[in-house]
Amino acid sequence: MANTTTFSVRIDSDIKEDCEELFGQLGMTLTTAINIFLRQCLYVGGLPFEVKLPKPDKEAIAAMLEAERIANDPSVKKYTDLDELFADLRT
Repeated sequence: MANTTTFSVRIDSDIKEDCEELFGQLGMTLTTAINIFLRQCLYVGGLPFEVKLPKPDKEAIAAMLEAERIANDPSVKKYTDLDELFADLRT
């Protein structure tokens, strides 16, 4: 048997529960998934995925600006629920 050790990690309880459920569906424990992650880090010599800040493209930026404009435009009709929106769409 391999020489093992224990370490503690602070993690949001909801994230832990969600990950335990996900990895359980994949047939493994959270400990197994963390070991796989750490082995991949050693294999690739760093994180096994790219880490960067998202940089939206021009189309996404335009969409965000349009959404902000619409949200702040008092002449745009606002809806309190989906039923009201769908009723308007049907007319």
